[in-house]
Amino acid sequence: MGGTHKPNILVFSPIQTEVDAYADRIRNSGFISVKTAKTLEEAEKYLPGTEVILGWNFPTQLLCKPIASSVRWFQSMGAGVNDLIADQSIPQNITLTRIMDQFGAYISEYVFLFLLDIVKDGPRMKQSQLERRWDPFISETLKGKTIGIAGLGSIGAELVRKARAFDMYVHGLSFSGKQATLVDLHFTPDQWGEFVKDLDYLVLTLPLTNSTYHIINQDLLLAMKPNAYLINVGRGALIDEGDLLSVMREGHLQGAVLDVFETEPLPKEHAFWSMPNVFVTSHLSGPSTINEVSNFFIENLKRFSSEQPLSGMVDRNRGY
Repeated sequence: MGGTHKPNILVFSPIQTEVDAYADRIRNSGFISVKTAKTLEEAEKYLPGTEVILGWNFPTQLLCKPIASSVRWFQSMGAGVNDLIADQSIPQNITLTRIMDQFGAYISEYVFLFLLDIVKDGPRMKQSQLERRWDPFISETLKGKTIGIAGLGSIGAELVRKARAFDMYVHGLSFSGKQATLVDLHFTPDQWGEFVKDLDYLVLTLPLTNSTYHIINQDLLLAMKPNAYLINVGRGALIDEGDLLSVMREGHLQGAVLDVFETEPLPKEHAFWSMPNVFVTSHLSGPSTINEVSNFFIENLKRFSSEQPLSGMVDRNRGY
């Protein structure tokens, strides 16, 4: 092909404005064979001859049908691909890639928004203003506190960098240990109990795999300090939510910041909504922006066209 092959591309998202914006960006970069789909029927219509899919909530059951026999590569618009890996209908010969290195700034700012609000007692200040009450008090500081970051990929690494700026002690847990030198103390997955016991804040940025499903359970939560905080910006099912509820109702753990849940949207009747020491947000800490996802995909398209290795390759056996 010699670097000249321009593949047929299908952009899929249930959101019309999104698919159009992606298609425009891709065409403007010189890849002109782009179709868009937002429903299963449209996907069926445009799949024949498609080699590359950029997708979000794609009807993957189509990928094992003859109409999809030309598909060679599927680029997810997000970072988490546990649903795609678990999906047995995606043929092994289709390369899966996920977005990488895009969420560090967003997610680390989200985490530190809450850490600072907690340590400086933002709610008390807001309440004083509402009551027109002059209320000087001495707050705590993040300096000297210990933060534990589970998962030291691009998001975890950016959290470490920000924690350093606040003079925190930083512990880390990771599977590969490649980034062990970033942190003051590094732990491996067989050392969870050791990892959590001294932390003031535990932040989860792990992918969801068979080995991380419900990794945070009653035993681990009770191994944490009673005044510690748990922050989850990874995947909801990293935490056994029933265990977290009962442990927090017993008064062990000072609070939790949860951006992801096993069922999303979080059901209206769920106890988390009304617990005073649980902060619930709507899976918004690491947004996939059209701008950044497009840039990542277009760079990968250039690699694909010139037969270079793609960025963000997913290892189905490893789970991310």
